[in-house]
Amino acid sequence: MRSLRAWCCAALLALSGGVQAELRLVLEHDQLSAAERQASQALLDDALAALPPSFVQRLARSVKVAWRDDLPANAYGRVGRWSGIELNASLLPALTDGTAATTQTGRVHGSQRRELLATLIHELTHLYDRAQLWPAAQRRQLQRCRQRAESRGLVGLPDSCRGQTARRFTLSDDPRLLDLAGWAQQVGRRGAREQDNGQVARSPDVYELSRPLEFVAVNLEYFLLDPGYACRRPSLARYFREHFAWAPAQADCAGGHAYLNAGRDFARQPLGRLDPERVYAVDYLLAEANQQWMSRWGHSMLRLVVCAPGRPRGPDCRLDLDQHLVLSYRAFVGDLQLSSWDGLTGVYPSRLFVLPLEQVVEEYTKVELRSLASVPLKLSRDELEQLVARAVEQHWSYDGDYYFISNNCAVETLKLLRSGTAHPDLQALDSILPNGLLQLLAARGLADTAVLDDPREALRLGYRFDSFRERYQAMFAVLRQRLPIAQDNVEAWLEQPASARRDWFAEADLRASAALLLLEQAALRRQLLLAQDELKRRYLSGRAAGDPNLDKAGAALEQILAGSGFLSRPAELLDGGYGLPQAGEWHSLETQSRQRQQQLRQLSDELDAEVRKLLPSARLAELQANEANLAALGAHLRKLHQDSGGLQLP
Repeated sequence: MRSLRAWCCAALLALSGGVQAELRLVLEHDQLSAAERQASQALLDDALAALPPSFVQRLARSVKVAWRDDLPANAYGRVGRWSGIELNASLLPALTDGTAATTQTGRVHGSQRRELLATLIHELTHLYDRAQLWPAAQRRQLQRCRQRAESRGLVGLPDSCRGQTARRFTLSDDPRLLDLAGWAQQVGRRGAREQDNGQVARSPDVYELSRPLEFVAVNLEYFLLDPGYACRRPSLARYFREHFAWAPAQADCAGGHAYLNAGRDFARQPLGRLDPERVYAVDYLLAEANQQWMSRWGHSMLRLVVCAPGRPRGPDCRLDLDQHLVLSYRAFVGDLQLSSWDGLTGVYPSRLFVLPLEQVVEEYTKVELRSLASVPLKLSRDELEQLVARAVEQHWSYDGDYYFISNNCAVETLKLLRSGTAHPDLQALDSILPNGLLQLLAARGLADTAVLDDPREALRLGYRFDSFRERYQAMFAVLRQRLPIAQDNVEAWLEQPASARRDWFAEADLRASAALLLLEQAALRRQLLLAQDELKRRYLSGRAAGDPNLDKAGAALEQILAGSGFLSRPAELLDGGYGLPQAGEWHSLETQSRQRQQQLRQLSDELDAEVRKLLPSARLAELQANEANLAALGAHLRKLHQDSGGLQLP
């Protein structure tokens, strides 16, 4: 009997010409008219033609497709109880008479027919994603493992479960797909995934954020039906191309990606275009620690070494500092008050800011008196360009929650490196400390810390930016050599009232006066920081108490905070569309960003005119005394220079 059965199977295979089994869509047409059958079959044929060949071959089964009149009115279709696909019968008349091709739905794909086509692809993707290629015992084991993982709050299939199966392909539980989709690894919980997806902006369909299964199905709709998908979501398009070893027809993408420069210069146009081809290198940029609680382990950033237009890509691009950009995950603070408690509980949004390197260097070295280390990452050219594209995607889509402990700058930077490069040595890294992450990257051979071995050479080549504290201390040492001052360090000197420092001006020679001038500039920066902090406190308490003196400046402050949010969440500027903006959206984006920036500049000017009225009298008097010191030192230096026979200084 067995031999007869084997002979029959062999004969059937020979008669079929050895054709490999593949997906078939079988229309249930018993109750359909000839016209309905013809229109329905054409829809099924179009769906099959849109699928990747490997998809059709791997999902080697017959799938029944039926029109049902018991679906919800707003549903186009669903997977039925027996893994067939059911379509909403109320849409069949329009499909049959052809009006479905022109009837616009207001939904993401446009016409009714396109929505039906997308529905078929969506539901077939669910069948493909659930396809089981192992025996029943393994299938039950996998189901139990998945249920245990979900009871512990895990998203996707943990690695421990994957090792128990013989599955040959999958999508929604692939760690690489989960990284790109926005369900990243949780810090300190190997294999666990975050529950909330922060990629909420510029989504084609928010249903994709409900769970990984739906993310895959929604995105495969667009991958197969939208020629611009590869331009709008390049990282995911690349993933699907590699998974299926195939790609649909694609539109030509514009050169470079749009981004908004969040620099504080409100006079400049913030909209820029970043071309991955012009990025020579990516550095891990570490701001060293200071004494503030939230900064005592440093701050993690990435530096893009962008070549000037026309310069060939190479080491000389490190000289183009005015072109370099910094990617910095920061807590977007909307109320002027950075609370440690709020940072622990995730009140602040976490967003990816794109900043000019020159501003970042000034903020940390001159204002916060913190040094910066810029350590090159050892990435292949392909990994580097993937990382740049992924960073711009996050800039447009990500709006997460910032936690000082569990989702801080180091964690966010590591997630970007993982999803952006797919480098295998990054997958097992786990660090919540910015300085600790740099050590791990170096230990894995991913960061070249040797560039910091020679401090002088590191400064010369731009691998290190020293804190101005060392310069101020050097100037203070000059004062101690030339004047009998009592203070032991520069901090004690700067803490004196401006009037006490002024008493030494008349005794200072040319060199001591130059040192005094630099230190007085540092004192002014210190006073401005203290004034800013006091302004925050008074503004918040005054707002609560209804202080009428704060009305004008307070309104300007509120509007600046509300208005500047678009620089870290640029999706606010566009209605419709998804993913990275394309050429058709550029004009609107340029207009909107310019208008917002002009409003910020006007508000900033108004605030500058009013802000001193808000300061306590003692702080205002100290600021004015500090400014008077600078004017007096300038006059004193000019006189000393003239007396020494030099040219008269302006």
